[in-house]
Amino acid sequence: MSLGSGHGISWDPRKWPVSHPVVLLMGGALGALSMPPFDLPFMLIPMMVLAVWVLDQINALRQAWGQKIKRCFVAGWFLGFGYFTAGLWWLAYAFLVEPDQFALLIPLGIFGLPAVLALFTALACVMSLFFWSAHASRILTLAAVLGCSEWLRGLVFTGLPWNSFGLALAAIPAWAQTASLVGQPGLTVLAVFCAAAPASLFDAPFKKQQAWLLRKPVMTGALLLLCAMTAGGLARLSLSPPAFVDHVRLRVLQPNIAQDAKFTPAYRDEIMRAYLSMTAQGLGPEKIGMRGVTHVIWPESAFPFLVARDALALQQIAALLAPDAVLITGAVRDDRLASPLAVRRYYNSAMVVTAKGEITATTDKVHLVPFGEYLPFADLLGRLGLRQFVPSPGIFTAAETYQFLPVPGLDKVQALICYESIFPAAVTRADHRPSVFLNLTNDAWFGVSPGPHQHFAQARLRAIEEGVPLVRSANGGLSAVVDPYGRIIAGLRLGESGAFTSPLPKAITPPLFALGGHAVPLFLMALLMWPACREKWRTRHKAHARKPDMKKAD
Repeated sequence: MSLGSGHGISWDPRKWPVSHPVVLLMGGALGALSMPPFDLPFMLIPMMVLAVWVLDQINALRQAWGQKIKRCFVAGWFLGFGYFTAGLWWLAYAFLVEPDQFALLIPLGIFGLPAVLALFTALACVMSLFFWSAHASRILTLAAVLGCSEWLRGLVFTGLPWNSFGLALAAIPAWAQTASLVGQPGLTVLAVFCAAAPASLFDAPFKKQQAWLLRKPVMTGALLLLCAMTAGGLARLSLSPPAFVDHVRLRVLQPNIAQDAKFTPAYRDEIMRAYLSMTAQGLGPEKIGMRGVTHVIWPESAFPFLVARDALALQQIAALLAPDAVLITGAVRDDRLASPLAVRRYYNSAMVVTAKGEITATTDKVHLVPFGEYLPFADLLGRLGLRQFVPSPGIFTAAETYQFLPVPGLDKVQALICYESIFPAAVTRADHRPSVFLNLTNDAWFGVSPGPHQHFAQARLRAIEEGVPLVRSANGGLSAVVDPYGRIIAGLRLGESGAFTSPLPKAITPPLFALGGHAVPLFLMALLMWPACREKWRTRHKAHARKPDMKKAD
C-alpha cells in the first residue's frame, strides 16, 4: 500500500499521525466547508481521505480486536465532532433570542448536539473496520457504511439528517440532478466515494506496465462518475425548460421580523401592518400591487396571537385579498375541547383564509422540533428549569399523518412546516403524491448565519428528488419558488424584507427516487458492500481450507 520512502521521509499514510485528535478535528472541520453557504464540495476530500488512512492504520495494527474497535470509535468520533461542530455552530443564535433564559446553555447547543451526531460517524468507522482490507474496494466499503449511518441518522430518535454528506454534491446544479435517481441518501454514498477516492493514489499499483487510469481503478471510477453526473445533469436541465401552471400567480412574503418581537403580543399591530403593507406593495419598480395575484403565502407562525380567534385580523386579511384570491399562512391554533377541565392542545399549522375572512382549511405539523416545540424527557429536564424554545400557551401537539391542504385553485398542496422539509421521502408515496410543496418556515432564530442557507438547500433538494415544485415563505430565511429541477424561479436573499410575485411551476413525471424511495439508495449501499463481503468470504474460505493440511502436517 505504500509508494515507498526516501531520505528518511515516509510516504506511507499508515506511518503519519492521522489518528491524532487535533488532526481529526481539523479534517472534520474542513469537511464542513462543503456545506452551504460555502458550497465547496472538494473540501470533503480531507475528511474522507483521513477516514481511509485512519482505518488503514488501525487495520494494520497487531492488537486485539477490542483495542482496535476502541481506537476506531474514538477516531471516528473526533472526525465527526469536528465536522458537526464546524457545520452547526450557528445553533448558538437560538440561545440568544432570550438570553436571560438560555444564554448559559450555549455550550450545550454548540457542542452537545455535535457530540451526539458524531456517534453515528464513530459507529460507521467501527462497522467499516469489520469489512476493511488492503484492497482498493475498501473505499466502496466506507461509502456504503457511512451512507448507511447517515441514513439511520435521519431516522433514529425522530431523526436529524441535517448536513448529510450528500448535500456537498447538491451545491453543483448538474450534480444535484442525481438526487432524482438516488435521493439525498444516495448522494451521500456517492459523495463519500468521490471524496475518499484520492486516498487510493497512495496504494501500490496493480501492474506497473498498465496505464495510470487502469492502475488506479477507484480514482478512475470517481472521475468517471463525476463526469457522468455532470453530463447527465446538464442534459436533464437543458432538455427541460420551466413550465408553469395556468392562471396561478403567487405573492410570497419574507417579512424578516426580529425573532424577539415575533412572539410578543405587544407588537401585534406593528407586525400586522408590516405584513399587509409588504404584501400589498410587492417588489420591483412597477409596484403592481395585488393585481393578478391569486395566492398569497405568509411564513410559519406568522402571528403573535391566535389568528383564528381575532376577528380584526381576519377582516384586515379579507380587505387585502382580491375576491378570488386566498391567503395561505402559518399560524398557531388551539382546539377548544368540550370539557373545560381538559388540557387545551396547540398546533403549529398552515391555514387557508379566503377574501371573506374565513378560515376554510387547516393542516397541522407532524414532525415537531425537539427542544424547539417540545421538550424530550420533559419531566426530568423540566425539573432542571429547561423549557422549549418556542413560546406557547401550552405544549405543542403533533398531527398523526400528513394531509393535503385544500387550497382553491391549486391541486394537492403538501404543507411542510419548518424543518419537515429536510426529511427525504417522508411525505410522499404512490397514493399521496402532491403537485406542490409549500414550505412555511421561520429561520429568524438563526440570524444571518449558515443555518438558513443549509435549511433552504435541503428543502430545494426535496423538489429534485420528487419532481415537485417548492414554494417557500420564510421569516428571516430564504424565500423562493423552485421548479422540480431545483432552479430558482424567483426569491429573496437572506436578510431581505418584502414580497415577490411568481408563477407556479408544474410538477413532472415522478423520477426514480420518487417511485422507489429509500429502497433505491439502500440497494446502492448493498451493491457497494458486495466486493468487501466477497473478499471476506474468500479469506475465510482459504483459512478453513488450510486447516486440514495443518493438522496433517502435525
